[in-house]
Amino acid sequence: QPCILECLPSPTLDLLKRNNKSEVTASSRHYVDRLFDLDPQKVLQGVIDMKNAVIGNNKQKANLIVLGAVPRLLYLLQQETSSTELRTECAVVLGSLAMGTENNVKSLLDCHIIPALLQGLLSPDLKFIEACLRCLRTIFISPVTPEDLLYTDATVISHLMALLSRSQYTQEYICQIFSHCCKGPDHQTILFNHGAVQNIAHLLVSTSYKVRMQALKCFSVLAFENPQVSMTLVNVSVDGELLPQIFVKMLQRDKPIEMQLTSAKCFFIKTLPCLVRMCSKDRLLEERVEGAETLAYLIETDVELQRMASITDHLIVMLADYFKYPSSVSAITDIKRLDHDLKHAHELRQAAFKLYASLGANDEDIRKKVSLGRLVWGGVHVSQGRFLFHSRCLHSLSRSVQQLRTSFQDHAVWKPLMKVLQNAPNEILVVASSTLCNLLLEFSPSKEPILESGAIELLCSLTQSENLALRVNGIWALMNMAFQAEQKIKSDILRGLSTEQLFQLLSDSDVNVLMKTLGLLRNLLSTRPHIDYIMSTHGKQIMQAVTLILEGEHNIEVKEQTLCILANIADGTTAKELIMTNDDILQKIKYYMSHSNAKLQLAAMFCISNLIWNEEEGSQERQDKLRDMGIVDILHKLSQSSDPNLSTALQ
Repeated sequence: QPCILECLPSPTLDLLKRNNKSEVTASSRHYVDRLFDLDPQKVLQGVIDMKNAVIGNNKQKANLIVLGAVPRLLYLLQQETSSTELRTECAVVLGSLAMGTENNVKSLLDCHIIPALLQGLLSPDLKFIEACLRCLRTIFISPVTPEDLLYTDATVISHLMALLSRSQYTQEYICQIFSHCCKGPDHQTILFNHGAVQNIAHLLVSTSYKVRMQALKCFSVLAFENPQVSMTLVNVSVDGELLPQIFVKMLQRDKPIEMQLTSAKCFFIKTLPCLVRMCSKDRLLEERVEGAETLAYLIETDVELQRMASITDHLIVMLADYFKYPSSVSAITDIKRLDHDLKHAHELRQAAFKLYASLGANDEDIRKKVSLGRLVWGGVHVSQGRFLFHSRCLHSLSRSVQQLRTSFQDHAVWKPLMKVLQNAPNEILVVASSTLCNLLLEFSPSKEPILESGAIELLCSLTQSENLALRVNGIWALMNMAFQAEQKIKSDILRGLSTEQLFQLLSDSDVNVLMKTLGLLRNLLSTRPHIDYIMSTHGKQIMQAVTLILEGEHNIEVKEQTLCILANIADGTTAKELIMTNDDILQKIKYYMSHSNAKLQLAAMFCISNLIWNEEEGSQERQDKLRDMGIVDILHKLSQSSDPNLSTALQ
């Protein structure tokens, strides 16, 4: 059917998502058949050939699993009569299969691969042990594998601890397994009681970077919200050096960023409860400010730390007290105390805004716990100089669908935002306009009153700003506003921008501005009556813009978006004639149908599909013209493409 392509909130082309079953080919069956040969050497060679065939080939992996290769590989792996080399190669192939899709891992789990691999760890052969551990590592790091499978047999953890001394590979894989399978206090206790701290500590000074990193990650999850492990870590030494001193060395600037961050996390897990306690109401006001601001800075970019902080000592509820200063004058007889409270009231609110913004930066569940009414009330008492932190807090919470649909509407948050956007420093304008972008999403109840308050003119003016972030936010907000909007709103947007400004944005040197502008055009050109109306009034200019982009030196994503716009124009009843009468545009579409990039091919195909749709008037004439241009021949070739997206799009 004809395709209308819209974008919200960030424009990307995702035209087709289909699940395609892999064909079971004869060559795949041949690999499995060789596993049953009576000659052990042929079986070994068959497994080696299978190993080479599946590397980086998810389709081949799926074929072999469907044909039953996994049970046979596991049988060969467990047979004492199998040579060590064969058993090792079987473990390698199984590990490669596990590195495919999540469905592959589920199939391996259904065949009880974990008990078989754990049994293989009892072998005296180091290479076989390493292959089994490598496969176990791959399976356990998959999100579909239950962590508890590691703990079903009490002897497994003890044996893994013993294997830590065998080689650097066993150290790397076992630490990685532990770090991924330690998901709560019960797991921490099991590992701690089996001597994890003592057995892994010396790995922090290994000559292998991978071993050091995996050991460090292991400690970060072992100490997670666990005072017992944390206190033990503080007192453990390696080669005469305490672990905290080793962590400090790992924080140095010459160390890789990954190592610095993980080491910092080990420290922070210990310091987080201390910082949260500094936020409690029984602390001095100065300490509460310091605690909240330090915490906000440390958790700003780490979602795991944000979640940790949010559930520590009821921190979110605790922050509500930050807005209760100064206390009621009638309850204060001490003038000095009143003066003190007044002096620190703004600092407390500012610190609370900062911490709320960091807490709600990523996690929807955390945002739901924040009382927006308290924040809006607190914002009333914030000077413009401190409104920046208040705006950042609101911006963080505006990422919550629930908050947008409820609290943001209940408290009319859009009103103070619109007021701020009239006259404020650029730093505040950037944050406030970012929040407005979210308030203009299609499902936001605030969208309609914002439109009625004259937002179009304001946002169009932002697109002319010399500040890049403001230009991006202005056009992004207009893009969201245009999504599924009425024709009048779309016309008002085009009128407010003007043709000259639209071309200016399409010529912007920043790709974000360009992409958002193209996204705006896509949303404007949706639904046939709107497409036909807009193209009747602005068709010439829009076709010029499309030509400009397709002829320019732009990346794949930009050209993909531009072809999407053409696909929407091609769905118009009368608008499609602007394409059919423009041989230059048709030649460009033909060119991109044969492009090496499948995304561009697919987008170009949707243009043609909408032009030749059989049930529309004049379709035969359009088909004849495109056939004369050789486009039908290209369509036929694409229908035979090995790319499933291209071939199925033509069915």
